Amino acid sequence: MLQFQLTDSLEKVFPKKQPRVWERNRISLFQKELYSFQLAYQYEGLENKTVQLLVEADAVDIKLSQVKKVPSDLPAYPDRHDDNYLSIEPGLYPDLLEPLTAEKVQLETDGWNAIWIDIQPGSQAVGNQTIKIAVLDEEQQSLYQETVEIRVLPHELPAQRLIHTEWFHADCLADYYQVEAFSEEHWNIVENFIQIAGEYGINMILTPIFTQPLDTEVGGERTTVQLVQMEYENGKYSFDFSLLKRWLEICERHHIQYIEIAHLFTQWGAEFTPKIMVQENGQLTKKFGWHVKADSEEYRAFLQAFLPELTAFLKENWQQEQVYFHISDEPGGPNLEMYSKAKELVAPYLKGFHVIDALSNYSFYEKGVVAKPVVASNHIEPFIDHQVPGLWTYYCCSQNVDVSNRFMAMPSARNRVIATQLFKYDIEGFLHWGYNFYNSQFSKEPIDPYKITDAKKGFPSGDPFLVYPGKKGEAYPSIRLKVFYQALQDLRAFQWLAELEGKEEVLSKIEHQGEISFTKYPQEASYLFELREEVNQAIEKALNRVASRR
Repeated sequence: MLQFQLTDSLEKVFPKKQPRVWERNRISLFQKELYSFQLAYQYEGLENKTVQLLVEADAVDIKLSQVKKVPSDLPAYPDRHDDNYLSIEPGLYPDLLEPLTAEKVQLETDGWNAIWIDIQPGSQAVGNQTIKIAVLDEEQQSLYQETVEIRVLPHELPAQRLIHTEWFHADCLADYYQVEAFSEEHWNIVENFIQIAGEYGINMILTPIFTQPLDTEVGGERTTVQLVQMEYENGKYSFDFSLLKRWLEICERHHIQYIEIAHLFTQWGAEFTPKIMVQENGQLTKKFGWHVKADSEEYRAFLQAFLPELTAFLKENWQQEQVYFHISDEPGGPNLEMYSKAKELVAPYLKGFHVIDALSNYSFYEKGVVAKPVVASNHIEPFIDHQVPGLWTYYCCSQNVDVSNRFMAMPSARNRVIATQLFKYDIEGFLHWGYNFYNSQFSKEPIDPYKITDAKKGFPSGDPFLVYPGKKGEAYPSIRLKVFYQALQDLRAFQWLAELEGKEEVLSKIEHQGEISFTKYPQEASYLFELREEVNQAIEKALNRVASRR
């Protein structure tokens, strides 16, 4: 049996379930906007079958990927989930987008699968465009033909305003590819992964001035990735920033606008110091780490020497207002005193720089401990109610009920709908901890992300990473990366229409089915497609009115 069917980008295609039919009544998009859909196919055969896939259009860039299923032992926490999951059972989930470099495709044999099709009109494309799709067998006989009609609006979306970081784990790249940290091989891989980040709207990169003290068991350590080389001789520190300069140059090449400095104290309480390697008496030693308290005199002296030189270097090599520092990740109630001490320790050296940290307790903000909070999406309401300016949000494994998230077991609409919330509440920044975390929970050991997608049952699959380590050091996207980028494009369109017609006009379209919040929103994929089409038409009308007045 062999059959083909087009379906939309928010459908996850599973072998035993026929995907929904793509309702493509109207498709408009802007020049250089990325639009995706899928060619689903069902093949149940005993023999391998190879077909030729041709997708063609004028003035439209086309990229094809094979949707691959990956295993999940923990798709959802058994005791913490809602009804808006595709499944909570362990199994294989469609997620990896493996680029197709040739027209030949070997079909999967277990039922329904899909080819992912990205289209991106060029700056010359205007008006109606036809995408032609053809599938041929090995004798060049037609198996399937279809066309997709799109309308390209003669404008480009405005630049992204949202500051967006997905934490970059350079050590995981060295571990997976088994290369030395900051060897030429490692630099090439790092650049490939930063390039993909920049292409998909990640415009801030976590920068390991020293190995980031994140997701590390107490007493354990991660592979050293330290961009600042340090020496301690005769009671004085000296610092070499040449590797950091190279890192910043890569970021600049790939449209990264913001630099996020690795945390200055350990996670979950700021009690200890990060792992920092220092050349001392001719030997590289672990001068700081779990064995040194955060408020020790030794670390105070180090910060007093290091931070003025680091900040001077950053001012010279980046825009100061686009550099963000961290104290410690996710401080809780018992950590208030220690976090405050840590902040006081570094505050004199960070004047003029942003300091942000993830937290969920409004009282921390009220007491002035964290001036710029990054708030968990399921704890954000008090911050919204108090109209906290310049608000950031994040989600991770704990945001597993009601709110938007992007676990593999969740429908893609639940991923993309966040654009409506970011727009409504004027969110300034979005943070997630897992761009490429290829370790078990607490970094006890490296893992193969093609075999383990949940950090060895530490986090639901889809939380630890957004990209896969591909051949030749390339980053392979996931469905979740592409869909979140669709949300970022939606946000840009909403903001553009708000500039033209006012925010209330956009909200009236977003909330025509009812009020939107971080926990309440339409769950159907059709809502998102119809909303975006309505917004596109409103932008077009507004621009035509402006043009007619000239």
